[in-house]
Amino acid sequence: MKKTVFTGAAVAIITPMLPDGSIHYEELGRIIEDQIAGGTDAIVICGTTGEASTMPDEEHLDCIEYAVKKVAGRIPVVAGTGSNDTNHAIKLSQEAVRRGADALLQVTPYYNKTSQSGLVRHFTAIADAVDAPIILYNVPSRTGVNITPATCKILAQHPRIVAIKEASGNIAQVAQIAHLCGDELAIYSGNDDQIVPLLALGGKGVISVLSNVAPRQAHDICRLWFEGNTQASLQMQLDMMDLCGALFCDVNPIPVKAAMNMLGYQAGECRLPLDRLSPEHMDTLRTALKKAGLLA
Repeated sequence: MKKTVFTGAAVAIITPMLPDGSIHYEELGRIIEDQIAGGTDAIVICGTTGEASTMPDEEHLDCIEYAVKKVAGRIPVVAGTGSNDTNHAIKLSQEAVRRGADALLQVTPYYNKTSQSGLVRHFTAIADAVDAPIILYNVPSRTGVNITPATCKILAQHPRIVAIKEASGNIAQVAQIAHLCGDELAIYSGNDDQIVPLLALGGKGVISVLSNVAPRQAHDICRLWFEGNTQASLQMQLDMMDLCGALFCDVNPIPVKAAMNMLGYQAGECRLPLDRLSPEHMDTLRTALKKAGLLA
């Protein structure tokens, strides 16, 4: 059985921006501290929610290094270093590990996509090149390619490929991954509205957008499940459903950054091409935050 990077709720953390579009490091530090105080089990930095796709390499790596230093070993820091260029992903990953990342999140190649055999070669090349655990990231709605359960089984044989963030939304596929891979590949939900279903299939937790605004609630959904209080865990999941939906009323991370601004953080705006949240979606989001007891 491979060592699990974390169990529970990891936050897919936003990257707060100053008015000029640069990273607001002081506010990022504040958010990290509040996440740890709220029970978050790991920080996932420079993922989709962190707008890594808009970051030049040095800024990307500086952001990872800042998070590592701020967390200072209290919980794991998982760095998003995926790319649709295998060599680029390797270089980013090697440097992220050098700067202290505890694990790496590797998204499937996007736009150019690839075959299942290409996925095996891509992820294997990265895993061979770094000395850190790797979490695969399957999000076909964004990348246009799905990691099949059969491919997961092959990849799980690599000692450094330890987990998958499953955001396909296909529960049957997750069940098949669990069936084929067992303890060789930990499963994390990539969808906040499916935390409990994936836990029921043996999942180890969630990599969560919800955690940005509700770290304690996301953590407790997992904690209660693992403590055996499955009914309370389920009820918390159901109580959060409206907020989970509101956080995806537009392209992530547009709504969650708007929500963070509502909660008093200086999240700023997303970098283009992501636009501001529309007024009607702002109303939806505000209503959901109030219903969840997060906004007066």
